[in-house]
Amino acid sequence: MIKAYTSTQLGLLEHEAASTGRRRAHLNVHAELDANVQRLFIATQPDTYMRPHRHPEAHKWEFFVVLEGKIDLLVFDNQGELQQRIEMSGEQTRAVEVPAGTWHAYVCMQANTLALEIKEGAYLPTREQDFAAWSPAENTDRAPGFVERMRVARVGDLLAL
Repeated sequence: MIKAYTSTQLGLLEHEAASTGRRRAHLNVHAELDANVQRLFIATQPDTYMRPHRHPEAHKWEFFVVLEGKIDLLVFDNQGELQQRIEMSGEQTRAVEVPAGTWHAYVCMQANTLALEIKEGAYLPTREQDFAAWSPAENTDRAPGFVERMRVARVGDLLAL
């Protein structure tokens, strides 16, 4: 059976992201969490915090496509120095593939940003050691300030706390 995703459905996802505490929402395309390929739409708002993390398994690359809005991919070294910043939008870079083991995060730069993420499965929750120890945990007092630092960081900046 063909799966189709309408503008209305994706608009509702953007509305959900705007009304949740995390300020983001996702819609899985894959039917099961143990699917060999994970595919999901992600709607984000500018104040969401996507903590720097990595996928250490050799097969866990991440393919990320911006469909609407603007989001920046940030790539870090092990100490939290920003190595690369890629502006992603319909006018800039539309898609990236992040290699396994790469410290990275996204910072939403425009309201109602919508992206598609594809990565090899099965889904495994990110382990604590695969979140950057130099970044604050989600839902902590330091997270909003860290988001603002990510928003303006330039290559060479050290974001470590």
